[in-house]
Amino acid sequence: MGTVNLLVKSVTPVWLLALIGAVLVGVLSHPGQYFVMLPVVLGVIVILTFVVQLLVVQPSGFVDRVAASIAGSMVILAVASLVLL
Repeated sequence: MGTVNLLVKSVTPVWLLALIGAVLVGVLSHPGQYFVMLPVVLGVIVILTFVVQLLVVQPSGFVDRVAASIAGSMVILAVASLVLL
């Protein structure tokens, strides 16, 4: 049960930041720059994912947490891409 709790606690902030990044791109970017800035957000999310997961001192489940963080962020940014299209 602790592994699932750790997964939720370490993945949710990354997903929230992906959502915030997508909203900021939609609000602050020129429409011609949407598809330039969304990959930048994904790059920041990937780096942030590794920082968060390396700060968690629990090595078991590392790959699952990283995969969940990045996959969820990609889904959020894909939906944002469809909305901004």
